[in-house]
Amino acid sequence: MTIRARRERRPGFPVTGALIRPTARALPRGPLLAGAVTGLLVAALPRLLPDARTPVTGAVLLRVSALALALGLAFLLDDPSRPTTETTPAGRPRRVHLRTALLAPLAALAWSAALLLIPRDARPPLAGLTLEAVTLTATALALAAATVRTSAEPEPGRAAAAGLLALVVAGMLLPDRWGLFVAPDSPQWAAAHGRWAAVLAAAVLVWAVSVPEPLRRGGPRTGGIRPSTGG
Repeated sequence: MTIRARRERRPGFPVTGALIRPTARALPRGPLLAGAVTGLLVAALPRLLPDARTPVTGAVLLRVSALALALGLAFLLDDPSRPTTETTPAGRPRRVHLRTALLAPLAALAWSAALLLIPRDARPPLAGLTLEAVTLTATALALAAATVRTSAEPEPGRAAAAGLLALVVAGMLLPDRWGLFVAPDSPQWAAAHGRWAAVLAAAVLVWAVSVPEPLRRGGPRTGGIRPSTGG
């Protein structure tokens, strides 16, 4: 393969820069905004209800807030125009990573605001709750990416959100020795967050495997660029 052909197959920073504005316009603002607003409103409840200012209540509210944010981010990969954009030279991984990079700072800002809304006397261990929030978000994104990878669904958000809710319910039904949603004063707190870390690692692995071009008959797509058959 010549150097010129390699450059054509691997668009560099100029292509990524050109994609920033249209990608930002194409983001599903409705679900993302709804998730962020819901999460912040839930986190603000202890300031409106003084009787709810306990670490246990704070943990419950932050978990609901984290779930709301993750459900909103489950729609990150929704793109009704995917049947046409998946054939662009930029390739799907570049577009997916660009969407994630654009939303990551805003998601971090929303979660930081949720943590600050919890009064000091109602704050549970924030590092553990942040790990839970990151894991829920990573799981939602992994489910969305896996849906696109296996079915080329242009709007995987609903399936990813439903899958995330099902996994959360399943996690709540686990026996105590395998529990994930434990109370801040539980002796199982550290062990539970070891399990959260394992779930996060699994979600990252699913994401990494699912980001490449969707599967098709005859093999995965190559970003719309067909290999040359001539000499």
